[in-house]
Amino acid sequence: MRDLLLIAFFAFLGAAAAGLLGAVALRLLRHRSVAVSLTVVAAVTVTAMLAGTLSVAQAMFLSPHDLTVVTTVVAMAAVVSLATALLLGRWVVARSNALKLAARTFGDGGDFAAPTGSSTAELDALGRELASTSAKLAASRERERALETSRRELVAWISHDLRTPLAGLRAMSEALEDGVVADPPRYHRQMRTEVDRLNSMVGDLFELSRIHAGALALTPIRISAYDLVGEAIAGADPLARAQGVRLVGDAVEALPLEVDAREMTRVLANLLVNAIRRTPADGTVAVAAELRDDSVVLSVTDGCGGIPTEDLPRVFDTGWRGTEARTPPAGAGLGLAIVRGIVEAHAGRADVRNVKGGCRFEVTLPAAPR
Repeated sequence: MRDLLLIAFFAFLGAAAAGLLGAVALRLLRHRSVAVSLTVVAAVTVTAMLAGTLSVAQAMFLSPHDLTVVTTVVAMAAVVSLATALLLGRWVVARSNALKLAARTFGDGGDFAAPTGSSTAELDALGRELASTSAKLAASRERERALETSRRELVAWISHDLRTPLAGLRAMSEALEDGVVADPPRYHRQMRTEVDRLNSMVGDLFELSRIHAGALALTPIRISAYDLVGEAIAGADPLARAQGVRLVGDAVEALPLEVDAREMTRVLANLLVNAIRRTPADGTVAVAAELRDDSVVLSVTDGCGGIPTEDLPRVFDTGWRGTEARTPPAGAGLGLAIVRGIVEAHAGRADVRNVKGGCRFEVTLPAAPR
């Protein structure tokens, strides 16, 4: 037992000395290639085994011949181990360099494609993560391009829509100033209408800027969908009567919601006004509220004849008004963008789809606990 402990002690001393030298070498070479580090690790392993073996051999008083045999065997093992470590290190470095070159496409706005061929599990995992990040960046770039396009369209449309009422106001004010107006009260009423339009457009722009800046402060209260829809219908009824459109709200259930009542009333008002203006006279705009998979779905169905399929994904974009919405009553194309912003601020979702004779706008909100 004592001899065994003595052998273990000598072997530990030799291996510890080699390990200490290896640790120092790794620290000095920590910024070098992984191939160098793997070679150092292999060298430390073999050196530790050699030092331990020689220490024990010296303690056991082996003959010079036996000591030479042991040293030769260990040396051959060291050569094979170092060669294997060097080859492995060069392979890992080559795979790492290939991955680095593929990752450079990120900066060029391209898509990442992982290099082909076998690799270590860690490098494969890194390649998958880079591919996932590339997909997210591509989606982000696409959203940025779409947002930039909508911003340019918004600036163009806002400029057009502001220029028209301002030009009209200027012409009417000059006519009143020159005293060439036969019916001044009519001009005053028209000027008031144009000012109201401008005020509405500025209000929509302010609301949209708050939404985009994340500064929309919500004050949720518990309210019934029946009351919410009823208030919105009451506000839109005069416009519906003027347009000759019937408002129907028979399919509204008394479902509980926890929302900002003022903002959600604006959402429904925007949807109703949009539906009424695009529904021909004697048409019908139907409002409904139903429970669907623990969510409350508020819907507005109009008789506009439908939206072109290629335009459906853009309906809620800022400034979108469709190809036939260039008349002044169409507004600045901000109403539906405001709808989506307010709904998403409530952790909800706004959708649209074509139905027979028109289209159906749906607002999906989390249902409040009963």
